[in-house]
Amino acid sequence: MNKVSLGATGLRVNRLIFGTLPLGPLQANLSAAEGGALIRHALESGVTLLDTAELYGTYPHIREALRGFSGECLIASKTHATTAADARSHVLKALQELALERLDIVHIHGARLADPCSDRAEVLGELLLLKEEGKIRHVGLSSHYITAFRIAAGHPEIDVVHPLVNRTGMGIMDGSAAQMAEAIACCAKNGKGVYAMKALAGGNLISDARASIRYVLGLPGVDALALGMLSRQEIDANLKLCSLDEADEEIWETLEMRRRKFKIMEKFCNGCGACIDACTAEALVLESGVATVKEEECILCGYCAAACPDFLIRVV
Repeated sequence: MNKVSLGATGLRVNRLIFGTLPLGPLQANLSAAEGGALIRHALESGVTLLDTAELYGTYPHIREALRGFSGECLIASKTHATTAADARSHVLKALQELALERLDIVHIHGARLADPCSDRAEVLGELLLLKEEGKIRHVGLSSHYITAFRIAAGHPEIDVVHPLVNRTGMGIMDGSAAQMAEAIACCAKNGKGVYAMKALAGGNLISDARASIRYVLGLPGVDALALGMLSRQEIDANLKLCSLDEADEEIWETLEMRRRKFKIMEKFCNGCGACIDACTAEALVLESGVATVKEEECILCGYCAAACPDFLIRVV
């Protein structure tokens, strides 16, 4: 499969990046063996970069996939830490659970932060220290804010950016898809590696998936795209589309009929509001003391599920 350069990092990646969020407890809750088998299939088929995070709970899936694997595999993780100590703890945990000596990319996980470089300055400093120690190759930034990437474009210590972008602008916190595209192009111009997320807006654009994926991959400056995948059919179809711009009509007609959504076990919801505070898309509301999902706004990011103290939110 074709590879592209990830900005000026020196890393070369397949244009399809495996987003592991859907495999874990925040969404499909696959076993390590089930999720690992899907990741392994992707790696053996040409995927070279896996995207994960401290929040996702998918390190066991990745470790299972890498068991006995001798091919190329790059790992990008994220820390949502607010302190240097927690950031270091998250990185060391990832290294231990994945049985690695170094992570290729670690992002500041700042979905709801317009200026993560300042708001998480202590975390950024610790990641840079970990980079000096050889535990991280590149420091990155993940956000849903255009402002964050405008700032990152001129920040000398941010090597990679992971922006939310899709053709409708769904989930972008402070502007339009066109404005996000401008920020992405500026990042790329300044040598930042760019791999995008939420091209399908968490499944909301699944009925026109091919056009939505092509839109994001066609944006100036976008090197690659992270997609969550839950079947071999999805992996194979996305690989051909992203790497070769080929699409089997019959397979894609089947895939584009699928639409996942969040389900809240309303019977047990106590209305604490933790999920509402965590939602980056303002897709949750309290109705009659119970959390309710506005499906037309939901981008299936999974942060609400992570915030629920009683684990009552699942993807179905």
